[in-house]
Amino acid sequence: MALPAAHARSRERVLRICATGGDAHALRVRLLREFRALLGAEAFAFLLTDPVTAVGCAPVARVPVMPELPRLIRLKYLTRADRWTSLAGAAALSGVPEDERGPLWEELLRPAGVRDVASAVFRDRFGCWGFLDLWRYGAEFGAADLAFLDAVAGPVTEALRRAQAGAFPAHPPGADRPGPLVLLLSPDLRVRGRTPGAPAYLAGLIPPEEGRAPVPAAAYNVAAQLLAREAGVDPNPARARVHLADGLWLTLRAARIDDGPGTGMPAPSDDGPGTGMPAPSDREIAVTIEETTPADRLDVFCRAHGLTARETELLGHLADGADTGTAARAMSLSAHTVQDHLKSVFTKTGTRHRRGLLARALGT
Repeated sequence: MALPAAHARSRERVLRICATGGDAHALRVRLLREFRALLGAEAFAFLLTDPVTAVGCAPVARVPVMPELPRLIRLKYLTRADRWTSLAGAAALSGVPEDERGPLWEELLRPAGVRDVASAVFRDRFGCWGFLDLWRYGAEFGAADLAFLDAVAGPVTEALRRAQAGAFPAHPPGADRPGPLVLLLSPDLRVRGRTPGAPAYLAGLIPPEEGRAPVPAAAYNVAAQLLAREAGVDPNPARARVHLADGLWLTLRAARIDDGPGTGMPAPSDDGPGTGMPAPSDREIAVTIEETTPADRLDVFCRAHGLTARETELLGHLADGADTGTAARAMSLSAHTVQDHLKSVFTKTGTRHRRGLLARALGT
């Protein structure tokens, strides 16, 4: 549909914001200012996501039920209606029959006086880069509002991906490398305990207000994804990779604590449902925080820079120490073709030589 004049003007402003770019936090703050001015949303949550698992992390949010944040995130992940992992375009909760809106609406949003929620996902062929929820208390979102969100989804997705690509400078020498750190959560996602270093890294992900403890929202999201897997809502692993600062990427994983005799704390697993006995819902959840491995970092690096499958394969061989001839043989290509692929990688990543490329990609 053709956008109304106000929506069309706002779309042009959004395009300029996306073209200007910037880091992922500043970009989302500017976009939210424009979205809220046009759409009148009283509350919001704009999260980055792991491009593969689509698990949220590093939110920019304002929710009026902050004391209920663990419950809000848990119910969000357990709700199927308008779930970002299945959205094909912007959607409003008002378009879903009330008896199909799920536990987030029934248990929290409706009792809190929310009238409608507009949701959008920012996904391309390289992965899922974020999702957005806008809450209204006074009125429902209209068709023009959803058409506007659809019209800006492509540029916003590209801008978010570029912002993530900018989070790969070479790892500064001597920088602290975490972990593994552990946060222990109750089944309803209340913090039960943590290792000493965990709060500092959580504060780095979401800087707290003066005098307040850090809000472990990234840990809540990973743990909520574990609950969603157990409930059969979404099969993706309970894992998220997130940029902290200065090129340092962290991986958060969630797993149930095994209370069997002599077993101790299990290593978080990415095994799918059906690989063993279901985890009892009353067991505590361990969320681990550690530096992202070079292989996982390389995967995000390639996706964020929009590398093709062949370019990604080549970079993997280079990361393993291959020279041009070895990579050419492994890929069944000529050395000339490998060099052409490498030049394309240099262009896309803004690097000039292999050492600088690998330093950024691997964090070495």
